[in-house]
Amino acid sequence: MRGFFGIGVESGDKSGNLGNLMRTAHGFGASFLFTVGRDYNKDDTFSDTSRTDREVPLYRFDSVEAIMLPARCVLVGVELTEDAIDLPSFAHPRQAAYVLGRERGSLTPEILARCAHVVRIPTSFCLNQATAGAVVMYDRVRTLGRWPVRPVTPRGEPIPMLEHRYGEPISRLKS
Repeated sequence: MRGFFGIGVESGDKSGNLGNLMRTAHGFGASFLFTVGRDYNKDDTFSDTSRTDREVPLYRFDSVEAIMLPARCVLVGVELTEDAIDLPSFAHPRQAAYVLGRERGSLTPEILARCAHVVRIPTSFCLNQATAGAVVMYDRVRTLGRWPVRPVTPRGEPIPMLEHRYGEPISRLKS
């Protein structure tokens, strides 16, 4: 899969959700993690049994204004808003940072204003941070990864991927 992504939370309110999200992000290949507006300690990440903090950078931002993302990386909010794009219809950016709100609230208007896109998971009620993050990361891997086409029926065989053909080199430098 080309590109990179990070995932983070704004003002999380349940201990353990960050750890679970961190572990899942590590499994899905996140390039970085971040928090906004709340500093977490080791006790908040007790559910991260893969020790993600030793493998994936965790950035802590005191405020929305302090958020610094890599070049060309866009912020994508995950929130149940009226104008949000349903996740199954969303084209994930190659370089993205996904931000999740707290369970007992929403993303703040300040962070929503910073988001290039806002997506919603089509559920009848909000999911916890770790679960919502897992759904978004799975959708990203599923849509941007290279996978065989699913069969039409449950008992059908996946349609094999075509073997990659190498063409002539492409020069991106102008002469």
